Amino acid sequence: MTDLRIRAATPDDLDDVLAFWKVAAEGTSISDDRSGVEHLVARDPGALLLGERDGTLVGTVIAGFDGWRCHLYRLAVHPDHRRRGIASALLAAAEERFVALGGRRGDAMVLVRNERAQHAWRAAGYRPEERWRRWVKHLT
Repeated sequence: MTDLRIRAATPDDLDDVLAFWKVAAEGTSISDDRSGVEHLVARDPGALLLGERDGTLVGTVIAGFDGWRCHLYRLAVHPDHRRRGIASALLAAAEERFVALGGRRGDAMVLVRNERAQHAWRAAGYRPEERWRRWVKHLT
């Protein structure tokens, strides 16, 4: 995977990231817009990690740390580049970030219907936490 470059996103990357998620990510989020991603990158500049090959965006993961918990979102790999270790490399970079920040456990948001993603997360050593249920309330 020597030709894969992983780096933090900058504000200049955001339009490309949003377009990429439309092709590579499963589902949508209330925050999948320019304003939402701008806020993420401004608040935590190292959270949105990009995987690039030959200058082309091939994968993303959001590795957010709130000072207490490590949260993973938007692990996505372009369909033409899957099964080449990109997701594993992105997760390794996210986990290194968490450890450096003092994080102890990563958790991931994975759609129940996304079986492909569930296999990838299991392969990376993550397990579903059946004791908890996610509760949400839209604020806007």
